[in-house]
Amino acid sequence: MRLKKADGRLWEIDFIRGIAIILMIAFHFIYDLNHYKIIYYKLWTGPFAIAASVTASIFVVLVGVSLTIAFNKRKKHVDHSQIYAQFIKRGVKLFGLGLIITLISWIIIPERFVIFGILHCIGVCIILSIPFLRFVKLNLILGSMIVIGGLLLRLMTFDFNYLIPLGFLPPKYFTIDYFPLLPWFGVVLLGIAFGHMLYPDGKRCFHFRDRSSLVLSEKICFIGRHSLLIYFAHQPVLVGIIMVFMFFQ
Repeated sequence: MRLKKADGRLWEIDFIRGIAIILMIAFHFIYDLNHYKIIYYKLWTGPFAIAASVTASIFVVLVGVSLTIAFNKRKKHVDHSQIYAQFIKRGVKLFGLGLIITLISWIIIPERFVIFGILHCIGVCIILSIPFLRFVKLNLILGSMIVIGGLLLRLMTFDFNYLIPLGFLPPKYFTIDYFPLLPWFGVVLLGIAFGHMLYPDGKRCFHFRDRSSLVLSEKICFIGRHSLLIYFAHQPVLVGIIMVFMFFQ
């Protein structure tokens, strides 16, 4: 049985997002195996940590690209205020889902609970991106500056904790999911700029062979189209698999 092809979607965006989700699941599975002391692997240094950062960067860049595509597709047919209202609604929804993650993680692992994870970050970034949706050069410059500033902040610690969402970390702070606005809002702005360059008017300006009908591509695109649901469901599934494994050991 073949998966239904999504109408009007750019298959390569779903495909790349699907790849990022698969890599994220692999990283989280190894993290869980470490947490339950089934394996011992240094996650936060070396090639694995670099791969995790690259995967997260791809995912967040696609947020900006997707915002641009949606904006460019609708701007000639729908009042801009309606588009902005939809983006605000989307951002608030994602931030609200992030708060659910905060609550669950606080109950399960209070010493490392999520204060400002990827859903919080994407939700806020969508709303903050609204004034920048029309720009290319500005987003390239400002986005690069925010990314550089955020990377520099990682080298510092501060004696307060009320700016954790921005990237100002107190000493010895650690959480299982952390995506501060500095540098990640900059990554979203870069994605918006790339979206304008690659998809003016919401259509691709380059040509390549359409591989979306291949069975493997269809399945990966399906994962990309349902990334939010998979994000919520994958950890309980992974932990369940590990619990079963440990039970029969």
